[in-house]
Amino acid sequence: MADGRRAPLIGLSAYCERARWRAWDMDAVLLPRRYADSVAAAGGIPVLLPPVPGIEEALGRLDGLLLSGGGDIDPARYGAEAAPQTSTISESRDTAEFALVEAAMARQLPVLGICRGLQVINVARGGTLHQHLPDVVGHDGHSPVPGAFGAHAVRVGPGSRLGQILGAEAADVELTTPTHHHQAVDKLGSGLTATAWTQDGTIEAFEPEDTGSGPFLVAVQWHPEAGDDPRLFRALVAAARDHAAAPATA
Repeated sequence: MADGRRAPLIGLSAYCERARWRAWDMDAVLLPRRYADSVAAAGGIPVLLPPVPGIEEALGRLDGLLLSGGGDIDPARYGAEAAPQTSTISESRDTAEFALVEAAMARQLPVLGICRGLQVINVARGGTLHQHLPDVVGHDGHSPVPGAFGAHAVRVGPGSRLGQILGAEAADVELTTPTHHHQAVDKLGSGLTATAWTQDGTIEAFEPEDTGSGPFLVAVQWHPEAGDDPRLFRALVAAARDHAAAPATA
């Protein structure tokens, strides 16, 4: 690095799926490459974190955490029965990522949540989810194309860490963002405040209410890794670099 500090290590939550490549067909640890490329382009070193027992212990060697997108969280974790549209639940991934959130908070580690990652943080803080957003907002605009990203406008409010990152220091800013999700925040978790919304009122981002005094924690419902705006990844890497350089506390 130009300032002499090492590139920070950023953990990326990954998942397990059946996959085929060349002559092989077996279970694999997966994550879309865009996440790793975005972290690397921002100056970080991406480290994949598979959903295995005890993976949260890896955070003691890392400088930041990115919780990635993916399948639905088990609604039992927020006291609800599964709706017919809720699917692709992975108990191993739920267990691993909730443990990662808890460990990251305990270590004051910088965290960026993306799509499912936002939902995991919200539920970990006692919040709930809309299990099928089209039933709430009356349209499919948040996930318009199966297997591909759509786009929608997001309004980012001022006076927040997200606003500082995305240029909404003094007034609202509207961005067009990549989107693919059928679930979203219903009740916000304890200590969280919404910082971005779509036109239909869906919460598209949140951060802690006391964001000025606590560690970096920003969560967005959209998919910045699928777009061309690197500012969220640069902000995470910068916060991770500062965390790595900070003196250890007893």
